[in-house]
Amino acid sequence: MKLHKGDTVKIIKGKDSGKTGKIIRVLSDKNKIVVEGLNTFKKHVRPKKQGEKGEVVLVSRPLYASNVKILCGSCKKPTRIGAKIEEKNKFRICRKCGAKI
Repeated sequence: MKLHKGDTVKIIKGKDSGKTGKIIRVLSDKNKIVVEGLNTFKKHVRPKKQGEKGEVVLVSRPLYASNVKILCGSCKKPTRIGAKIEEKNKFRICRKCGAKI
C-alpha cells in the first residue's frame, strides 16, 4: 500500500467527501485506512464499574484506501502517488508536481 501512517489525505468518496485528515492507522491486509476524526459512527459503551453510567462514544471506522487521495506537501493538491528509485533509495513522488512526498 502506498499510503502510510501520518500522511494527510483528502476523502473523495462517501459521506465525508471533500474533508481532509491525518491517517492514524493503516490496515494493509484489508486495504483500508483510519482517518483521524472522519468516518465517525456512534458506539454505545457499557458501564465498566459499579454505579457508572453507559455512554455514547464517536469512533472512527476504517475506509477503503481507494476512496482517498494524498495531499502533496509542496503543491497542496490531492494527487496520486508515484515511485522513483535513485541509487538504491526508493521514495514516493507527487504525480502532479514531481516533488517528494
